[in-house]
Amino acid sequence: MSKIEKRLEELGLILPKLDDIGKIEPVKQVGNILFVSGHGPEMDGKAVIIGHVGKEVSLEQAYDAAKLCALNCLALVKRKIGDLDKIDEFIKILGFVNSAPDFFEQPKVMNGYTDLLIQVFGERGRHARSAIGTSNLPSNQPVEVEVILTVK
Repeated sequence: MSKIEKRLEELGLILPKLDDIGKIEPVKQVGNILFVSGHGPEMDGKAVIIGHVGKEVSLEQAYDAAKLCALNCLALVKRKIGDLDKIDEFIKILGFVNSAPDFFEQPKVMNGYTDLLIQVFGERGRHARSAIGTSNLPSNQPVEVEVILTVK
């Protein structure tokens, strides 16, 4: 078990099981850079939270959804490189938040993602980030996230 997986276990966090995504490559490696396709808050291939943040989904639920997105990212990366200890650092997080028209707290939603990465990776988890409000996302999920990171 890798150091990162031990840290996840200490925090009581479990990497979700992944379904096949289809025609896309969920993680594309170019040199030591990994580009992780958009991923949502899914468990066992199913969205566990759906709806617009600020309407059907509370800020707290959306924060937790963003944390689940981070765990899905780590599961995708592990499938690609085999060992999460090979992650060097997270470079950029791009978060899309399925927002009600009067919801403007997208950065607070994305703090769920950021907080989890820093909790697990320490300084290597710090990153540049954008949080964008959208009117819809696939499967009506509240959050979708793309990631750029480097590996050793």
